[in-house]
Amino acid sequence: MPPWRPLKRRELIAGLCRLGFVGPYSGGKHQFMVRGDIVLTIPNPHRAEIGLDLLRVVLREAGVTRREWESA
Repeated sequence: MPPWRPLKRRELIAGLCRLGFVGPYSGGKHQFMVRGDIVLTIPNPHRAEIGLDLLRVVLREAGVTRREWESA
């Protein structure tokens, strides 16, 4: 994965796939991805990149550390 920086939604999904998540699947207002018992809501597409604050929240919910993210 690229260094810790803002990224596009497509990059977020690709990184999560490398970490073992499957999807994204359609559901309600947001898509989601699954890994084991974890169901992770994916942010809707933005015009801009996903910022570090939102990335940090998504990865915390996914149970992924920054180190794991950067080495994926």
